[in-house]
Amino acid sequence: MIKIKEKKFDEIVDSIEGFKKILVIGCGGCASVCLGGGQKEVERLCVNLNQFFQSEAPSRSARGYTIERQCNIAFIEETRSFINLFDAVLSMACGAGSQYLAEIYPDTPIFPAVNTVAIGIDREIGVYEEKCRACGDCVVGYTGGVCPVTRCAKGIFNGPCGGTNNGSCEIDKNIPCAWVDIFNRLKVQDRLGNIMKIRPTMEWQNQTQRTVVQNR
Repeated sequence: MIKIKEKKFDEIVDSIEGFKKILVIGCGGCASVCLGGGQKEVERLCVNLNQFFQSEAPSRSARGYTIERQCNIAFIEETRSFINLFDAVLSMACGAGSQYLAEIYPDTPIFPAVNTVAIGIDREIGVYEEKCRACGDCVVGYTGGVCPVTRCAKGIFNGPCGGTNNGSCEIDKNIPCAWVDIFNRLKVQDRLGNIMKIRPTMEWQNQTQRTVVQNR
């Protein structure tokens, strides 16, 4: 799941300076689940903005609206009938969602109200752990379900570096070495032969914009 975090209020206010009618659009997908940009967060931001406007510029106002997903045109379409009533939009979706809004409404200033942080898992309520960098060439099937790109501080693809020390990373002794974990996982699964299979150089497919076509 994509994890997001709301920007500092001062940064949000600065981004919409000069605009009077602000529409805050939330996302009912990942943004809502990680408590970063769902309906509750939209309502809270609108309250805070309107309180700020009341003290600084009473003629300004903010209203909120949450759609199911901002990364899908079918859900974005429901905003078409009223988005032109606003001078600017604050998106509380991930970077993909806010960019899609800007693409669909090129004449409307779209500003992100959140930062996209990571693709990860829920460790507990409000605690998320990054697990994936969307590199485009997943190898966790060979590495016992441990991602060397995300887990290793150096992103090493084939075996540990010379800095591993008693199972810890040389960057921080409190961080487990990814390749030690890979070794232990494969050993338990009786698949240690995988660790000897040299993988080709990472092409880093996510360094250029990609169009992904789903084959059925």
